[in-house]
Amino acid sequence: MSSLPFAYLIPIFLLALYFILRKKKPAIEPLTETDKQILNDYVGFYQHLDSTDKLRFEQKVAMFFSTVKIEGIELEMTTLDELLIASSAVIPIFGFKDWQYKNLTSVLLYPDTFNSDFQFEGGERNIMGMVGSGYMNGQMILSRSALRQGFSKSAGKENTAIHEFVHLLDKSDGATDGVPENLMSHEYTLPWIKMMHEEMKRIEDNKSDINPYAITNEAEFFAVVSEYFFEKPELLKDKHPDLYHQLSKIFAQQPAG
Repeated sequence: MSSLPFAYLIPIFLLALYFILRKKKPAIEPLTETDKQILNDYVGFYQHLDSTDKLRFEQKVAMFFSTVKIEGIELEMTTLDELLIASSAVIPIFGFKDWQYKNLTSVLLYPDTFNSDFQFEGGERNIMGMVGSGYMNGQMILSRSALRQGFSKSAGKENTAIHEFVHLLDKSDGATDGVPENLMSHEYTLPWIKMMHEEMKRIEDNKSDINPYAITNEAEFFAVVSEYFFEKPELLKDKHPDLYHQLSKIFAQQPAG
């Protein structure tokens, strides 16, 4: 009986090994009509999209659900909570075709404030939301009250959950430093740092309408102005056209139209 030459067996073996070792792709469940109605009722960003972009937003939300675990702590999780968390994740990355939060495995939702003894990044303000570091790497903690307030009509320029997901984007290059190198060309890095420091000085001198929490450090500045960019884009474009222009490049979006 003849047998296959050894040279032919190697690619067959490698192909078989590939299928054995390949991770099973997570199942992606499409959103229901109820889910879409909730998005339309509560998420202003989604409301303003055309039908094609709404479908893309829904697909990104479904993808997020398939890759990140959302868990309620001392509360009963609702569909609204899950959709607001996923929307907070999708909004900053909506301009990118295939972005996934590889540095996030789970989101823990607390009713209100939570124990700040965890090892988390960010300042004291982030007791309503934190991105984990050290042994808590890959974790995010959010407050339900802050999550829902961020999507309410009275939210103004602030959205805690978007703030935290922007920290994750910032962190994706290895450093949470306000300079998202994965999202901007190298030649824009120094001008962006200069722009940040100039605006931080104006905030210190009470000559800016940006939340003073932004002067905590460069990472918080980036997260705070990103909230402003997504929550009140027309106002940011009017009052801070250079900041708006740079953020529109970073996020590959023009929310002010």
